[in-house]
Amino acid sequence: MCTVCGCSEGPKIDGTAHAHGHAHAHSHGDMTHSHAHDHPHDHAHSHGADHDHHHYGQGAAGVSVPGMSQMRLIQIETDILAKNNSYAASNRRVLAALDAFAVNLVSSPGSGKTTLLCRTIEALGDQPLAVIEGDQQTSNDADRIRATGARAVQVNTGKGCHLDGHMVGHAMDDLHLAPQSLLFIENVGNLVCPAAFDLGEDAKVAILSVTEGEDKPLKYPDMFTAARVAILNKIDLAPHCDADLDAYEGNLKRINPEITVLRVSARTGEGMGAWLDWLRAGLAAKSRP
Repeated sequence: MCTVCGCSEGPKIDGTAHAHGHAHAHSHGDMTHSHAHDHPHDHAHSHGADHDHHHYGQGAAGVSVPGMSQMRLIQIETDILAKNNSYAASNRRVLAALDAFAVNLVSSPGSGKTTLLCRTIEALGDQPLAVIEGDQQTSNDADRIRATGARAVQVNTGKGCHLDGHMVGHAMDDLHLAPQSLLFIENVGNLVCPAAFDLGEDAKVAILSVTEGEDKPLKYPDMFTAARVAILNKIDLAPHCDADLDAYEGNLKRINPEITVLRVSARTGEGMGAWLDWLRAGLAAKSRP
């Protein structure tokens, strides 16, 4: 079990299981993308001086696990994230070689990520793009994406609560990205663990529905600190649920003063132009010499 998030099951990419614990080499043109995914599994229980007692969520590691000291928890988390970062770096090199721009779409369940993504794909027209779709189970969202005509790979994480660099590398292999593509990575609905895992993306984009409560950024600060953009979605519903859009934006800026906030309704199309302009500007920047 991973101390970062508790994930304990390997992913399935479009129904094919990918076991953790052995190396994979994948060729991307002139580049080799190596994956050596062997998360450490330490179940030692110390009952001596090394056994720290903390309330849950406290201590140097920010979490407590019975039988593990804070220093051991920090060591395990550091090792896991270091391995993930090596996979993410490989993904980033592949994307850079293709002048491709990748966004990691993160949110809680029900924020409207998939609907927004479908509308985005339709609005982008003939722009080369592809989608990596992350969910614990089912291919429902990937099927919705494919119905737009876009290429999509479904990654089912099983008991895992987020995508990681290893999973995304496998999915990129299957997608065979075209040069100057947009790559959308729709992460598992979760505002905690995806904040810590770099996938090789150019930016995290946090999607927040107006129905979720204006204090959501304050409750999940790590995610909104990691994000470059926050999309305040479903603004057409704001009058019907007494949502204060200025309070949402104020709390987002309180957590991350540099974050770009876009107010959007995927259903009506309001605000979509600014979102599309941001994507196109990101892609153009990747292809500059």
